[in-house]
Amino acid sequence: MDRDEHRRQSFEAWEGMAAGWERSRERIETTATPVREWLLRELAPSPGDTVLELAAGPGDTGYAAAALVGDAGRVISSDRSPAMVEVARRRAAELGLRNVEHRVLDAEELDLPDDSVDGVICRFAYMLMADPARALAETRRVLRPGGRLVFAVWREGERNPWVSTAGRMFVARGLVPPPDPRAPGMFTLASDERIRELLSSAGFNARLIEDIPVLFVSASLEEYIETARETGGLFAQVWNEASADLQEEMVAELEDAFAPFAVDGRYELPGVAVGVSAE
Repeated sequence: MDRDEHRRQSFEAWEGMAAGWERSRERIETTATPVREWLLRELAPSPGDTVLELAAGPGDTGYAAAALVGDAGRVISSDRSPAMVEVARRRAAELGLRNVEHRVLDAEELDLPDDSVDGVICRFAYMLMADPARALAETRRVLRPGGRLVFAVWREGERNPWVSTAGRMFVARGLVPPPDPRAPGMFTLASDERIRELLSSAGFNARLIEDIPVLFVSASLEEYIETARETGGLFAQVWNEASADLQEEMVAELEDAFAPFAVDGRYELPGVAVGVSAE
C-alpha cells in the first residue's frame, strides 16, 4: 500500500472509531496510566510553557500537562481526525480546562510556525503514521531550541499478547495478510535501533529509551472483544465481516490463548510500551 492510500484509510478508520474511543475513554486511560505518568515526568513542562500533543485522541495526556503549564501556559491538543478533536473538545469542557486550544493538525505537515512550542507529546501514534520520519522532522521544526519531545510506542508483539494474539489468529486463518515489519503498524517502532535511527534523521538526540509495563484488564472475553471492536480498526473490520460460526470459532480460540492470563474470573493481559525522551 502506498503512503497516500495508507493516509486515506487511516483517516477514515480514526473518524469511524472516534465514538468508540469516547465510550471507552475511561478504560483506555486506566490502562495507559503508567505511560501517561512516564511521559509527563520526562517532559517536565514548566509554568508558562506551550505544549503540543500530536494524535491526541480524547486528549487526556495533554490535559495532564495543562495543569503543569498553568494559566500562563498553553496546551495545543491536536489530531488529524476532526471527529477525534471533537471528542477531545468535549473532554476538555467536562474538565473545565481554559488553557487548551484544539486543532485539526496532520503530524506530517504541521500548520504551526517554526520554534513555536516548548514540548511535544505523542502517545502511540508515530508507529501508525505513513511517514514517521517526516512527522519527526516536523516535530523538530516546531520545537524551540532546548525543547523536548516525549513519545510512546509498543515493543514487539511477543511482549504484547493483549493485541498480538488476535492478530496472529487473523493471519493464521487467512483473514489478513502477514504484517510488513517496515510498514506502519503497532510494532514497526519496537526496536531501540529503529527509534534511534528515526530520531537521528530528524535532528534529535535520544535522552532516554525505557520500557513501560502495562496491564490490560478485561472482566470477560466478551468485554475484551467489545472493547477491541470499538477501539481497534482492523479488529472491528475482521470481526464484523466474519460469519457467526467463524466468530464462535475465534471466541473459543481466544479463550484458549488467554487462559494463562485468567485471574479470579477476569483476564489480565500484559503489555510493554517503550517511552522515548529526546531533544
